[in-house]
Amino acid sequence: MQHLLQVERVQRLTPHLVRVVLGGAGFEGIEFKPATDQYIKMLFADPALGLERPYDMDALREKLPLEQMPVSRTYTIRHVDHAAEQIWVDMVTHGEEGLAGRWAQEVQPGELISFFGPGGAYAPRSAADWHLLAGDESALPAIAAALESMPADAQGVAVVEVAGPEEEIPLATPSGVEVTWLHRGGAFSPTSARLADAVAELEIPAGDVQVFIHGEREQMKLLRRLLVEDRGLPRRGMSLSAYWAHGRVEDQFQAEKRTPVGRIDPE
Repeated sequence: MQHLLQVERVQRLTPHLVRVVLGGAGFEGIEFKPATDQYIKMLFADPALGLERPYDMDALREKLPLEQMPVSRTYTIRHVDHAAEQIWVDMVTHGEEGLAGRWAQEVQPGELISFFGPGGAYAPRSAADWHLLAGDESALPAIAAALESMPADAQGVAVVEVAGPEEEIPLATPSGVEVTWLHRGGAFSPTSARLADAVAELEIPAGDVQVFIHGEREQMKLLRRLLVEDRGLPRRGMSLSAYWAHGRVEDQFQAEKRTPVGRIDPE
């Protein structure tokens, strides 16, 4: 089902992270998940086409060429404020690059946005002995939401890779969970990425370890081999997957999930 909400507030959190707060009458019709990695698929179309939201996708397919159809971009819900009937979506921006990123930089309160979802399945288990959370900017909203939901006596480590210290944000963290920020020194590249190396250096205790690791696809492949094949952690129950792929727009990235290059786990 396609939902329609209004932009109520826009806040720049860091040079490359914008919080868009959504609300309105459509909030009541959304079925939220008991998860801290809830995500929505926001829809975007060429403004020159003058399409009205919510988009009638079936009707549009009959009259528009494929290249003019609205496209979806996936973003994690940072927070759901049920009392205020608002959704917070923290969006990474890259200047003029990226359809959704440009929208987040330019959008004004009062504008409408439509989306599908939410989906999501992961939430920290209170019974887990130790938590391992790791990711790049794309996973930061889900990691922040997970840390906030943990019991006060939770134990573990959160590792977050960002461009530099200016991209760090405050995190509400249990005293027993250590947060490590990694600084690439600029935009992501395969040679500047530091996440896999940092996780490889961690001492992971025995016991019930719950894992949440998301980010760039090739980094996720490295981390899967490290944790499952080298360290022997059980793959079942581990939330480890790619949110994006270097050098790919989301349409390409999603299509490649069905091919060998897009799989995190070997067949």
